[in-house]
Amino acid sequence: MSIDSAHKSRWVIGEVVFGIPFLLSLVLQFFVPVIITQGILRLALIPVGIVFIIAGIRIIALARREFARFEQPTDPGLPTNKVIQTGVFSKSRNPLYLSAVLVFLGIAFLLNNLWAFITLLISIFLCFYILILPEERYLSKKFGQEYQDYQASVHRWLGRK
Repeated sequence: MSIDSAHKSRWVIGEVVFGIPFLLSLVLQFFVPVIITQGILRLALIPVGIVFIIAGIRIIALARREFARFEQPTDPGLPTNKVIQTGVFSKSRNPLYLSAVLVFLGIAFLLNNLWAFITLLISIFLCFYILILPEERYLSKKFGQEYQDYQASVHRWLGRK
């Protein structure tokens, strides 16, 4: 890992912050099953889950396209030399983390797994403190006013200010 990066450990990535709690939700569901709903409402969760998953995958594709267009790494352990403010980044400062939440949420609906909702809340908390805050400090220190202006115009998760 580079010294000039937001994170110094290869384990400080979204795949770990979201993946481990998600695996925990599957284990918990296996040993202590807790469902969201049953009957006809259960069937309604399936298309809702699919919509969330598709939206999350679409955001991932759009974010990765912007990273590639500006030749920036998606790994927060690697240095960046540009603040991307176009495309999906004009609507979210953290589109990859947002997409992880959407995919996680969609799978929770598809599997009818209440534990997944609970562990998703843990993931969001961990994401904020372990991933987002250090990245914001790094980008603010590296890019100064440019990044601060970006923070002032685009919400952390979704929307313009």
